[in-house]
Amino acid sequence: MTRTDALVNRGKVKEVYARGDRLRFHFTDNVSVFDKIIPSRIPRKGEVLCRLSAYWLQETAHIVDNHFIALEGPADMVVRRFRILDRPTVADAGYLVPLEFIVRHYLAGSLHRRVEAGEVDPASVGIDGDVEFGMRLPEPYFEVTTKFEKVDRPVGTDEALRIAGMDADDLDRIGMAILNVDAFLGERARAAGLLHVDGKKEFALDADRNPVLVDSFGTPDEDRFWDLTAHGEGRFVDMSKEVVRAFYHGSGYYDELSRARKAGAPEPPIPPLPREKIDEMSALYADIFERLTGTAL
Repeated sequence: MTRTDALVNRGKVKEVYARGDRLRFHFTDNVSVFDKIIPSRIPRKGEVLCRLSAYWLQETAHIVDNHFIALEGPADMVVRRFRILDRPTVADAGYLVPLEFIVRHYLAGSLHRRVEAGEVDPASVGIDGDVEFGMRLPEPYFEVTTKFEKVDRPVGTDEALRIAGMDADDLDRIGMAILNVDAFLGERARAAGLLHVDGKKEFALDADRNPVLVDSFGTPDEDRFWDLTAHGEGRFVDMSKEVVRAFYHGSGYYDELSRARKAGAPEPPIPPLPREKIDEMSALYADIFERLTGTAL
């Protein structure tokens, strides 16, 4: 940290410091699920997220511009800074797009739960026939959510464009960039014995309104990976933060939390992870980093 660094945001997992026209991201060992910080820390998790994000930003720079400048220690990254505008318009440029873009390649996670519950029509995700967990979607399925609201929520195309001050061409350029990055990431993952299932990305628009990939991606937090060998045998072995989510689903905590939220009642505090689960996750994060980058942590 330099004397000029000033804390501008403390998120659930990442702290953001301002340094003139740059930002410094500090990745903590915190774990967040269901918009809650777990009262447990995963050793070296922050280092994995930081170094793996930096790896992907550098490896995909030939596909789309990004904000990466340099690593600064094992869990700190220096990046270009973009303005945050309350109400951006198509006349603005050089700002952070206030949206998150989720692209799914397989039917899993919350999308599978919504399809099973009848909240999402299978036809809308390209499924014409039986619905099976883990099935590859005929086409990548795009979802857009808000970024700066208290709780992120899904938005349709018209609202997304209005919130972000974008037009259809801007959205198309971002969508194409995501597909190209995911194709590259997916090939690298397969070579490492992993299957890239889905992931989240964020963007800015530069001075010419070209998309700039920002924040972090391709990590076990933002993206879902499965073990490729197990998948070939019909098994779905999570290699991401989904392991933690599954633990709280299995413990009954998630159901308790959901009931409280639906009733508008006080939310139950999330319990800590057992020691063995902490050790398992620390090893998993390290394994993912080493398999994807080909370097030791």
